[in-house]
Amino acid sequence: MRAIDTVVFDIGNVLLDWNPRYLYRKIFADEDRMEWFLANICTPAWNLEQDRGRSFADAVGLLTERNPEWAQEIRAFDERWEETIAGEIQGSLQLLARLKRAGVPIYAITNFSYEKYLQAAKRFAFFADFDGVVVSGRERLLKPDAAIYRLFLERYGVEASRSLFVDDSLTNVEGARRVGMNAVQFRDAEGLAADLASFGVLA
Repeated sequence: MRAIDTVVFDIGNVLLDWNPRYLYRKIFADEDRMEWFLANICTPAWNLEQDRGRSFADAVGLLTERNPEWAQEIRAFDERWEETIAGEIQGSLQLLARLKRAGVPIYAITNFSYEKYLQAAKRFAFFADFDGVVVSGRERLLKPDAAIYRLFLERYGVEASRSLFVDDSLTNVEGARRVGMNAVQFRDAEGLAADLASFGVLA
């Protein structure tokens, strides 16, 4: 029996190419103005609260109240959210399919607004391939908090030392390691293939 018998994926920027700039480059003619907006109005910290479980309706309402001059651009983050996804990362999906064919259980732990997760799951067929998913917005827990990894391990009966977690964020990788999971940082599909081979999961 292989030492690693379960692979756990992050979704954003491991399996889906996500970046709010894909949307906002259609809205802003000026790159510097767009970057200012994303650094000062629809910030990563603001978006993280949706990943923590806040609804987009509440998030947009609060932010437009504070910044009424940006109301249209703020609403776009919600109303045109699907345009923040360029598409699937094909090399990663090929590896996901190989794992599935090899009979390796595959799961996901993702920082994701639950309402947007449901939208994405309708759009992208690979979501149905997971044996289970822990979504931060549903659980109101965020990576890299130990609680979200422990919830995953307990819910699905996965042994930490026999699992391999894949995330593009080094902070989240380190969070998984702190609870005893093996973990690697995703940079590209070629590197992930090498990691899966080095852990003996795929030849």
